[in-house]
Amino acid sequence: MNFTPKEIVSLLDKYIIGQAKAKKAVAVALRNRYRRSKLSAEVREEITPKNIVMRGPTGVGKTEIARRLAKLVGAPFIKVEATKYTEVGYVGRDVESMVRDLVEVAVRMVKDQKKKEVEAKILPIVENKIVDALYQNRRVVSVDVNREKLLEDLKAGKCEDETVEVLVLETPKPVMALGGSEINLGSMFEGLTPPKHKKKKMTVKHAREALLQEESDKIIDMDNVNEEAITLAEEQGIIFIDEIDKIIGKSQATNSADVSREGVQRDILPIVEGSTVPTKYGNVKTDFILFIAAGAFQIAQMEDMIPELQGRFPIRVELESLTKEDFKKILKTPKNAVTVQYANLLKVDNINLVFTDDALDVIAEMAAAENETSEDLGARRLHTIMEALLEDVSFNATGEHPMLDVLIDANYVRTVFKDREVKYNLKKYVL
Repeated sequence: MNFTPKEIVSLLDKYIIGQAKAKKAVAVALRNRYRRSKLSAEVREEITPKNIVMRGPTGVGKTEIARRLAKLVGAPFIKVEATKYTEVGYVGRDVESMVRDLVEVAVRMVKDQKKKEVEAKILPIVENKIVDALYQNRRVVSVDVNREKLLEDLKAGKCEDETVEVLVLETPKPVMALGGSEINLGSMFEGLTPPKHKKKKMTVKHAREALLQEESDKIIDMDNVNEEAITLAEEQGIIFIDEIDKIIGKSQATNSADVSREGVQRDILPIVEGSTVPTKYGNVKTDFILFIAAGAFQIAQMEDMIPELQGRFPIRVELESLTKEDFKKILKTPKNAVTVQYANLLKVDNINLVFTDDALDVIAEMAAAENETSEDLGARRLHTIMEALLEDVSFNATGEHPMLDVLIDANYVRTVFKDREVKYNLKKYVL
């Protein structure tokens, strides 16, 4: 977590193009968390995070900035849609469920970390169980089976796809939704009855995962996990509230579908202000959770939020619409660039996809033109264009041929999208 704001922005630049203001804002917010952690407990209690609200069209990087930020520091992160919540008294999810979801993520993170710490200790036990299952399989075919050789093959990864029958813990009943809340029928009676095991057929790979989970659960102290998870969620948790502009509206008519919009804002207010939310792992204080809200704000404005909620989001960031230059950078610069994704996919079927620089120019120009002439979908527009562009290549690639080089140049792009270019030219003359 000890990153300087400049380092945070530099790391975000590897995945997100442009939006310098938003990156700077979240980098400072993250660094302030680190600064706060170094203060005395008495001073620390007085410093709360400064929540952020981001305004910008869809597909410009609002969610990605928050998600990458959380991944960068290993913080619990959840993305929620503001439109899924309803005012108390209406059927739907209550706003406190976002905190419960965050704690679930934190518990899973801490549990995974503890599992890795004990994995070296429990792996021999798991391997012996799998070798026993493999031994039973081979005994059906041959009398002469060497257990040591089976263990060597297992460690070398030669048995991953073989199906074995192992005794595993029976999983709880699936979750049942009731009035917007979720109830796990299995966990309701947990501890009242002894755990049940049953024989199950699965591949060695899946058997190892199931047995590792079961053996680690025997060693890991879940009380400690829950305590650590609650602390992690309280001190480092990030909740991203998307589409917050959709709950902004002043509905006067009681029969309106939007009647509970302002009520949802009032229900969110105490969560953002700082309150205590009961969860099945214990009470969680929301005072120091970082909230990042985002929306397009095309119809409603930030100023239309109830004043109390506005005051709880003091940092406001405007995200710009993407330009042709931005689109070109998105196509070639990030580690997970769209062109790299498609090249990797088609390489599976022996297609070596190569994009020329002029092809990227045409694709970027087309994406910018479509966003101007129709709905602004931001970077998501590139996925639509790339799918159409590579449809024939993807359809005809079978993998049964030797490696083929396929060059995507400007002429190829223009040929595929000939009809679309005519559409753009006509739209210039429409008033």
